[in-house]
Amino acid sequence: MNTNQLRYFVTAAECRSFTKAADQFYITQTAITQQIRALEDSLGIPLFDRSSRPISLTPAGSAFLSDARSILGRIDQAVNRIQEVSTGMVGTLRIGYTKGFERSNFSNSLRFFHNKYPNILVSCYRRNTDLLAAGLLKDEYDIIFTWDSTELVKNESIEYRLIERSPLMVAVYSNHPLSRRESLQRSELHGERLLFMTPSSTGDSVSDLRFYEMYEQAGYHPDIFFRSNDVESILMMVSIEEGISIIPSYVTHKLTNAENLVFIPLIGEEEVVEIIAAWKRSSGNLALQQFLGHYPLLKSE
Repeated sequence: MNTNQLRYFVTAAECRSFTKAADQFYITQTAITQQIRALEDSLGIPLFDRSSRPISLTPAGSAFLSDARSILGRIDQAVNRIQEVSTGMVGTLRIGYTKGFERSNFSNSLRFFHNKYPNILVSCYRRNTDLLAAGLLKDEYDIIFTWDSTELVKNESIEYRLIERSPLMVAVYSNHPLSRRESLQRSELHGERLLFMTPSSTGDSVSDLRFYEMYEQAGYHPDIFFRSNDVESILMMVSIEEGISIIPSYVTHKLTNAENLVFIPLIGEEEVVEIIAAWKRSSGNLALQQFLGHYPLLKSE
């Protein structure tokens, strides 16, 4: 028994004609009747009553027709699944992202990808930058979107792309003296109680050190009384007037009617946060390859 014999049998049963079935497969009637005879010989029982016109199924043939259709359907399903797997159209994609990045347009891109490849399970993990970098190296994530606070890009096993240069914003409460300003310079924050947003868990990452240097270049040492990598906590503390903070604009641009919060752009070419996408060069995840091809900024240079 083979799949061709099953297909010939099902088609002949549906057409009630060997000739019409042969026409559908572009073969001779002799060829199709020989294959159906071989199928009957392998089963040891006739499937067609050839004495009637048009031909009809025997009771055994009627019983076998349903099973034959089911078998062919399962085979077609298996072939389609293999083809989908080979092109990365099914599978799992584990995406890690830095805290606060969920407020950016990132979710729109993920939703578009999911709608295009609904059989790929996209699982998302919100972490600080230390855990993202370590998790990527340990194969816990397929791709991460992060500040490079650990100099991950220097690792030869990692491939990356710059995704976004997000301007920095000063978050103040509504009745703060600076709240009516259209823009600010870092030097004007001298003396303010600062809630320091760090991307890492340590507070002394490469990104943190860069911001400390920027304060020094502005001519002062910042009055930092609270550090956190949880932007939601920082925004809550600003809203209750504990202090002010500097946060990336991807956190703020979707916030409308934020209670007791005002966001003011910082002036300066260096007043930005760079978000990179990073993944392992050796990854064999075909779903990742589909994602890299889908996301315009991740395509090979």
